[in-house]
Amino acid sequence: MSAEPSASQPPASEQVGITRLAGDPPSPWEGAFGYSRVVSVGPWVLIGGTTSVDPSGCVVGSTPYEQTVEIFRKLLHELARTGLSAADVVQTRMYVTDISRSEEVGRAHGHVFGSVDSDDSGELREAATPTGPVTSMLEVASLIDPRMLVEIELVAYRT
Repeated sequence: MSAEPSASQPPASEQVGITRLAGDPPSPWEGAFGYSRVVSVGPWVLIGGTTSVDPSGCVVGSTPYEQTVEIFRKLLHELARTGLSAADVVQTRMYVTDISRSEEVGRAHGHVFGSVDSDDSGELREAATPTGPVTSMLEVASLIDPRMLVEIELVAYRT
């Protein structure tokens, strides 16, 4: 059996409806490392690890909170390109280089997904009804650039 599709049969990626998109704008590494920023498979949309780096390679934000806000701005833009929004996100995965600063990252996540809020003192409190996606926050030794403190990937579902 040949691995090549026949003239009458489209490639498997077309059979299941896989769409691959570069980032808008693409990161400096997408082409060099051979990956797509966004992949849609049927109703699922996956957005790969995203940092706060701008198109010229500069890291936006010097704190985990600032970087997380920028990352979610980028992720929401990518979701919008597929016709989805934060309400469609079912999973986030956050990689941080300093878990002792997890509250900063969690606060920015909560602002996007509405599952946490803060009072005037900055103290986090749980919202009455969970509205956010399932999530993981993991500490990693480092990211591709030592100025990067946070990287986030997500999965959304089109209903």
